[in-house]
Amino acid sequence: MSSTTGADRLAGVAAVVTGASRGIGLATARAFVQEGARVALVARSDERLRDIARSLGPLASPIACDVADAAAVERATPRIAEALAATPDILVNNAGAFTIAPVDRMSPADFASAVQTNLIAPFLLMHAFLPAMRARGAGHIVTIGSIADRTVFPENGAYAASKHGVRALHEVLRLELRGSGVRATLVSPGPVDTPLWDPIDPDRREGFTPRTEMLSAEAVADAIVYAVTRPRDTNIDELRLSRS
Repeated sequence: MSSTTGADRLAGVAAVVTGASRGIGLATARAFVQEGARVALVARSDERLRDIARSLGPLASPIACDVADAAAVERATPRIAEALAATPDILVNNAGAFTIAPVDRMSPADFASAVQTNLIAPFLLMHAFLPAMRARGAGHIVTIGSIADRTVFPENGAYAASKHGVRALHEVLRLELRGSGVRATLVSPGPVDTPLWDPIDPDRREGFTPRTEMLSAEAVADAIVYAVTRPRDTNIDELRLSRS
């Protein structure tokens, strides 16, 4: 995880990216591979992950796993280490769920699913891989937040609650890791043009950012690469991204 410029800044580094089948996760996995990292692509869709891994080349390994399921994460942990031939140096907690509805109309199941995916899943992955990072005194945990981790919007009860929670989890982690050699970064973008918006169609909804005015997934991935390639004595605590 050096601060050199150009290609292969992550040569020899082992990384895990969740939600790697689309959007920010896919863009991040692609950027990491281009920088020379070995990457475990983690998502629920086994067939799609295999297709993506083939397109990215031998540095990418598909690991089908529902990261919101504690038992599934426990089963996947040794498979990830085996695929990478190492315990991860970088963990990018990106998998997310986005459901909008007024609080009184949102189903308890949808609310629980958002919290499980956006908050519990990052904890499960941290819990799985942080001990090895602490033991070797090096590693980097990147958490993908959102503008909704500080700002609230109507119909965002589940998403805002879960993203505020994951920001708090990151802040606690950052304090606990100080001086350990393990770094923690929160990357919080504004609206990003990803398939997450497909069922919502923001272009046709009042008060929503049109997709042409959103950040690209590649822009967020570039910010993540920036954070993990800083000198070892520099921690990027938080990056908040907006469309210029």
